[in-house]
This record gives sequence, structure tokens and C-alpha cells, in this order.
Amino acid sequence: MTSAAVSLDVPRSADQVWRLIGGFGSLPDWLPYITESRLTEGGRVRTLTNDEGQVIVERLEAFDEAARSYRYSIARAPFPVRQYRSTLRVVDRGADGARVEWSGEFVPDGVTDAEATALFETIYRDGLRALAETIAA
Repeated sequence: MTSAAVSLDVPRSADQVWRLIGGFGSLPDWLPYITESRLTEGGRVRTLTNDEGQVIVERLEAFDEAARSYRYSIARAPFPVRQYRSTLRVVDRGADGARVEWSGEFVPDGVTDAEATALFETIYRDGLRALAETIAA
């Protein structure tokens, strides 16, 4: 297994940030390259469509409102990995705002560890950059 992780400090309270990103179906609210999120199976499976029309199916594995985090796995996606599990978490930094942490573990499939890590670091970094822009707007 290999992994990727990116974090971002934002000048908003952890509760404000969690209200924006904490819903499992909320990606289109802050991630512009995800144009649709459809929840099924009682909200435990999300089917995402990106701006290129690709479909990604993810399953909610754990949700912790108090800790402001959720963990999910990928059931189907156009990524060169398998056994993907990711965590999105919002950490309270008090008067300094919040830190958003996005991390994942996966087994590369047809690419090197470095290539798979770089792919997900880019996805997480671009996503958190989009989140910062949404919060600033």
C-alpha cells in the first residue's frame, strides 16, 4: 500500500467548514470538477460525475460527526489504483480557524507508487484549493 495526504489551513471555524464539506453528497458544493453527486443505499453510496463525464462510485465506510470526519472507499473509478480508502477530516485550530486534512491509502495498479501518490496529491491539493476559493467567496 502507498498513500497520499494534503492539508489546508482555513480562516473559518471547524464547524463552518464541516457544515460545507461534511455531507457525503456535498462535493459539488465546493469541488467544481464534480458536477453531480447522487446518493443511494441510504446515503452510504455516492455516484459522482466529473466535468469530463467520468463516473466515480464511492462507499461511505465511517462517519463521525463529533470528530468532523468521514472515511470512504472507491468501488469504481477511472484511477489506476485498487483497495482505495480515503479520509476527509476537519480539525479545530481554535482562534486560528480550521485545518482540512484529506488523505488516502491505495495499491497502485499499472503505475508506480510515485505516480499514484502524485495523482492523488494533485487531486487532494486541487480540491482543497477549490475549497479555499469557495470559503473565500
